[in-house]
Amino acid sequence: MKSEEIVRIAAKALDDKKAENLTAVKVEDLTSLAEYFLIATATSNTHVRALTDEVEDMLENAGERPHHIEGKSSGWIVLDYRSVIVHIFTPQMREFYGLDHIWSDGEVIDLKDIIGYGEVK
Repeated sequence: MKSEEIVRIAAKALDDKKAENLTAVKVEDLTSLAEYFLIATATSNTHVRALTDEVEDMLENAGERPHHIEGKSSGWIVLDYRSVIVHIFTPQMREFYGLDHIWSDGEVIDLKDIIGYGEVK
């Protein structure tokens, strides 16, 4: 599956489960880690797990399984789909780690076109 399709499915899953401050950043020119980072904020640790489960389920239904998952018991879960890395944070963890700032040289992708409507943030 192409990276853009993984981003689309994961972004839709996160949006459907009410993720906040959803951001996609194209990082392929900045790192060999991935082509895209998808960054989302959850309202609680329970919401982090619910968002994680939804992304996993939606992508598995589309035939994609994560290469690796980190942080299942923390306020920051990373789902590694090789070309796309999904970061799901509590607000405190997102602010503390500052991925939005660290990867600010990347190209921010307009998710309203990907998920089909309005402002995502």
